[in-house]
Amino acid sequence: MIAALVLWGHALAALAFGLLALGQANRARGDWPKAALVTAMATTSLWALAVAGMESRDIATQIALTVRDVAWFAVMGMLVRRHRSAGLALVSVYAVAVGMTIANAALALVATAPMEPAGLEALATAGYACRMMGALAALVLVHHLDSAADNGTRWLARPLVVILAALWGADLLTAAFGYLGNGVPSSLAAVRGFVLSAAAVLFGIAARDGGESRLAVSRGVAMRALTVVALIAYAGVTIWLTTLARHAPAGYARIVQTAIVLGSATALMTLVSTPWLRAWTRVKLAKHLFRHRYDYRTEWQRFTTTLGLPGPGADPLDRRIVKAIADLTDAPAGLLLIPHAGGLEPATSWRWDGSGEVGTDLAAYLETTSRIVELDMVRRQRVDAVEAAAIPDWMIARADAWILVPLIHHATLVGAILLARPPVDRALDWEDLDLLRVAGRQAASYLAEDRAHGALADVQRFDEFNRRFAFILHDIKNLVSGLTLVARNAERHADNPEFRADMIATLQDSVARMNGLLAKLSQHHQSSVEPTQPVDVAALATRLSAPRRAQHRIKAAGRGIALAQPNRLEQLLRHLIQNAVEASAPADPVTMQVTSIDGRVSIEIADRGCGMSPAFVRDQLFRPFASSKPDGFGIGAYEARQLAEAMGGSIAVDSEEGVGTRFRVSLPAAPAWEAAA
Repeated sequence: MIAALVLWGHALAALAFGLLALGQANRARGDWPKAALVTAMATTSLWALAVAGMESRDIATQIALTVRDVAWFAVMGMLVRRHRSAGLALVSVYAVAVGMTIANAALALVATAPMEPAGLEALATAGYACRMMGALAALVLVHHLDSAADNGTRWLARPLVVILAALWGADLLTAAFGYLGNGVPSSLAAVRGFVLSAAAVLFGIAARDGGESRLAVSRGVAMRALTVVALIAYAGVTIWLTTLARHAPAGYARIVQTAIVLGSATALMTLVSTPWLRAWTRVKLAKHLFRHRYDYRTEWQRFTTTLGLPGPGADPLDRRIVKAIADLTDAPAGLLLIPHAGGLEPATSWRWDGSGEVGTDLAAYLETTSRIVELDMVRRQRVDAVEAAAIPDWMIARADAWILVPLIHHATLVGAILLARPPVDRALDWEDLDLLRVAGRQAASYLAEDRAHGALADVQRFDEFNRRFAFILHDIKNLVSGLTLVARNAERHADNPEFRADMIATLQDSVARMNGLLAKLSQHHQSSVEPTQPVDVAALATRLSAPRRAQHRIKAAGRGIALAQPNRLEQLLRHLIQNAVEASAPADPVTMQVTSIDGRVSIEIADRGCGMSPAFVRDQLFRPFASSKPDGFGIGAYEARQLAEAMGGSIAVDSEEGVGTRFRVSLPAAPAWEAAA
């Protein structure tokens, strides 16, 4: 089974590299080593075919391996030929790689001669050693290729790195197993063929269309791949040590092997569970293996996700901003400082213990310069005197205080974030400063927008309060007008028992309405939505007119049952009645007539007062704060129409100057069965 996998894996690799060679041969000539690349692809295809049909130590296979490696060395040399850093050290590495490859072929050729088994074993061991040294040198050259290829060949160098790393990584692994004396495992040889096939497919995808469609391996995948390689290497060293332990004195071999396995497992668990070591490893890998310290796409996605994560149980925006900035640099804690009284004061913390006051100098300095302050540089007195004087003493005294990031929004300081020192201490470079500066401005915009929303909400609450107060003030004015009429009439009718009864009823109604108005002024008041229901409009008109007999004579007549909200309808009629009373002379009564026609209930309120001009009725009557009366607020008619429309009704007005005014309120009539109920 394993032999079949070795055969088919390498046969598939031979086919893949053969197709790549044909595809590259048919490409238009460009700024890349076409002939050398086609030759390397072809020799790799022939080598894979030889492995599939012969033994790996066969002389033909070894010669194909040597030709393959030399061809790939030529390709790499051509790709980096214009890189000025290619000096004696690089030439030496190329010499070692080529020399070890040729030496391996020479040893395989010598092994074809008749000799003792011990000699053959020695030659095989020497050959494995040459292959290991050659593979190590080749991997060094692969790393140099990734970093030294120029802009014209970078599109080709990147996918080649994948192929060559797989090629010589597999060679190094197989040679290492062979050198240990156990031979090359058949399973490893089978896996090698399929890995090389996959690498060839990836190269074909990445290199098509002249590099326009590029294959890029994300940093996350690269990190995971390196982790897997490290674990495999760790396991390989452990296996090698247990193999050597077999040569321990009799009776102790099993004990030594058990100790090695337990010790390596314990050491691995300790290393993996150490936060400092994990952080140190990430920093070193990012510094030495990648062109940039940060994977900007991943960092920005995490940053924006942290900022835009509201919902039940989520931290407030201030704390999310601190966490988002801290996560960029692996800072374990942070403190948000916000402007207050010309300086900065601690506002929100994320895993930060303690704080202190900040004077006005620091706020002015950060807003003027927008500098990211490295507190270690201040402690070492490597900054100018202005910056040193602006930093408060408590920040300098705290050894864990690391950097101070200003939050600038449109040249205005909206805050600053003090970050704690990360597990692996390091100096900031240009990448850190650029990323923190951009992230600080983005966080500042979130913070400024949140404050703007808060200010807008306050304005809206004030606007709602002012609107409510305007309506209530109008109602108070109506109450005062009614009580004034009662007091005026009391001078003439105080001896009339009926008038005294009406006066008491009016006072009680006024007190009840005043208490209701005071309740509406409360910020905790929430008006409940009334259900629409049948309302006996005639009975309501009679009830509203009865207490006003002490103020002014009102006649109510007619009948009709409307679909309305009782409290809203009562408030609407109170406004219109009050307007009519104020416009009428004391001797002229106000009439209320209720009629029901064609599914509508009409309520007419008429007076014989001064009346209004057509222009005023058309342009001013229903506008808020527009009134024809010197002491009027202009709210009653406006609110009456709002109430009528909210109940599905309407208001019409007929008025003539010097004759009087008639308001006609139209509401839906209640169905007959509801009216009967």
